[in-house]
Amino acid sequence: MTAPLMSITWTDHVTGRQGFLVVDRLVRGVSSGGLRMRPGCTLDEVAGLARGMTMKEALHYDPAGRYIPLGGAKGGIDCDPQDPVSYDVLVRYLRAMRPHIESFWTTGEDLGLTQDLVDRAAAEAGLVSSIQAVYPLLDDEATARRRLADAFAVEVDGIGLDELVGGCGVAESVLAALDRAGVPYTGTRVAVQGLGTMGGATARFLTRAGLSIVAVADIKGTIANPAGLDIDALLTARDTYGTVDRSVLRPGDLELPGEDWLSVAAEVLVPAAVSYAIDTTNQRGITARWVVEAANMPVLPEAEELLSARGVTVLPDVVVNSGTNAWWWWTLFGDIGADADEAFAHTRRSMRALIDLMLARAEADGTTPRAAAHAIVADRLPVIAERFGWYR
Repeated sequence: MTAPLMSITWTDHVTGRQGFLVVDRLVRGVSSGGLRMRPGCTLDEVAGLARGMTMKEALHYDPAGRYIPLGGAKGGIDCDPQDPVSYDVLVRYLRAMRPHIESFWTTGEDLGLTQDLVDRAAAEAGLVSSIQAVYPLLDDEATARRRLADAFAVEVDGIGLDELVGGCGVAESVLAALDRAGVPYTGTRVAVQGLGTMGGATARFLTRAGLSIVAVADIKGTIANPAGLDIDALLTARDTYGTVDRSVLRPGDLELPGEDWLSVAAEVLVPAAVSYAIDTTNQRGITARWVVEAANMPVLPEAEELLSARGVTVLPDVVVNSGTNAWWWWTLFGDIGADADEAFAHTRRSMRALIDLMLARAEADGTTPRAAAHAIVADRLPVIAERFGWYR
């Protein structure tokens, strides 16, 4: 794959903080990728995420579907989202990026930002919508926008559908891997890093499938219980940043140091918080059979090589956490309606098909799931380019 089409570094004239935009490529003149805000965010990080978005879009290409993949892009701001100045920085960033958002970059929530916050800041920055660049590609813009708005208004047990669908995709990835290995759900233990939108929804769906969540980690540390945690209670007691109020813990629940989630006795680890969480040092404590990347780039490449060498399967982020992005476009383009059951069913079918295809390709090629995912993308990109065109 070639170098990114565009890389921009922006400096906030008020605070001196920096923001970034990387457009990996355009398909039909448009790209897709969220906007994250975290202290320490870098241009290289955003470039890696933008390349991942190109892959996610290509992986969900269905010639029979209304949703046609876009190119990949990503935005990032080097700022703590809990800093009092963060919202004003966000507005100024979006105002600076307004010509690109109006023309070719569709964006939304990512690490550190909620969609409600992005929408509010986008309106203040003078934008119609954070995804307005895609509107010219719609057959019936008014109907499509109403359908997406209706979908965002759907709640399941008091939780927005948009907060659940990504975790549904991650959970289905886990279940597909277990099914392929002939491992029963009951008795399978899971440790999750991060109980925010993605991690919380993943834990919710896995618990309902019969798996046992034995550890969750947030900014305060790890909560563990070998007999299984009461996930519903923890989800109810978390704040908007995914931090759990410890007053709800039961007598058997343990409070452990932050990184202990990696080494608890579990078959599945789900890093669902930050990038670069698993490195060459802390990977040594992992005894799980699967690491399922719900976060973007949580396992460093060198750590993944070491894990693979000792039989740990890493299911890559470009497949595992692609459900949220795809759900936006399935809904907007009309492949599914504003209905939770339809959204979950479509997500499960699509994610299971992708996981099965990736793992079958890895077995056939004698390689890792990530390498298999790259191979699938390499097969699909020329088809997409020939049919729809792109700008590298």
